[in-house]
Amino acid sequence: MLLFAAAATIAVAISLHAPLPLVNFGFVLLAFGYLAILERIIPYNTAWFPEAWEWRRDGLYYVMTMVSGGVARAAVISAGTLAAPLRTNLPLWVEIPAAMLVVSLCSYTYHRLSHRIPWLWKLHGVHHAPLKVNVSNNSVNQFLDVIFHLLATQLPVFLLGFSQPAVFAAMMFKAAQGYGVHANIDVKLGWLNYLIVTQEQHRLHHSTDPRESGHYAADFAIWDLLFGSFTWTPRRVPAQVGLQDPAAFPSVRSVLANQAHPFRRSGYLQRSAAR
Repeated sequence: MLLFAAAATIAVAISLHAPLPLVNFGFVLLAFGYLAILERIIPYNTAWFPEAWEWRRDGLYYVMTMVSGGVARAAVISAGTLAAPLRTNLPLWVEIPAAMLVVSLCSYTYHRLSHRIPWLWKLHGVHHAPLKVNVSNNSVNQFLDVIFHLLATQLPVFLLGFSQPAVFAAMMFKAAQGYGVHANIDVKLGWLNYLIVTQEQHRLHHSTDPRESGHYAADFAIWDLLFGSFTWTPRRVPAQVGLQDPAAFPSVRSVLANQAHPFRRSGYLQRSAAR
């Protein structure tokens, strides 16, 4: 339903020459509300419902995510529109899927690197700190991680010369999938797991067990299948989600401490152990 809504929104917005950034922002808000309602109707795990303090925390993270993402997106669009044409010689039905694949591959690459490079992990690990996976804590991010991820996914498609409508469509699809896979809803899509990323796969990505915490893609499953990070099998669920080493990060309640964590001279783990 969410993907059909995204496709319809993309088609209408492009045909009416609507202000694409505003359409994207509005769609994300509607998608968030839709998924939050579904979490109450068909929950995967009722223990993962956000508590009152978590809603407040996630609201702060959401504001930071929107501000940092907005600043980076404005910079990318300002530079990218100089290179990206309003139209290309390719029909949109060819260009949009191509743009989606490029964005997906760039996102997969950055995400996997953020789990492998220590300093990038100090940015991205904040997102894995919650002990629940739901649409609310999808916004739990370190602000530089938001900026770098956005630059890594949007700049390439602009620089490759994709048109602005194609870039808009690719980012709309990515946003829909990003919130969708994080939702705490009990949906099983069977063989479709080998085509698109689902909630079933993304919960495994948040697993504390490194043997199953692959799934670095958030949209197309092809990259995990090609690069050996696909771990989903029917009925496989994570026993626990969160950080493999919680002591390596400040408490998830400490929003500002987590934002400052990557700039600490020594690791949080060493200082905690010293106490």
